[in-house]
Amino acid sequence: MVERSVVAKRLREARLRAGISQKQLGIKAGLDEFSASPRINQYERGKHTPDYSTVERLAKVLGVPTPYFYAREDELAKLILTFRASGRQRRQQKQR
Repeated sequence: MVERSVVAKRLREARLRAGISQKQLGIKAGLDEFSASPRINQYERGKHTPDYSTVERLAKVLGVPTPYFYAREDELAKLILTFRASGRQRRQQKQR
């Protein structure tokens, strides 16, 4: 069995965590509305890999750091998300 790329795996995880459809994600990331769902589906299946600027836009929509998509180990991916969340908490505390 061929393993999906790390980008494909992380993209699907982040999208499901965000609770949005493939089409919604694609449109919010600036893809054409008629090809948004098929393109995200191809990215998630690993058939195609998005270029770096597309990954940056997907990351922004999904609220995750871009490096998350390139973390091969699950533990590292979790650390990246935890680090991002702790940074948000610190910024919110400073604003109070």
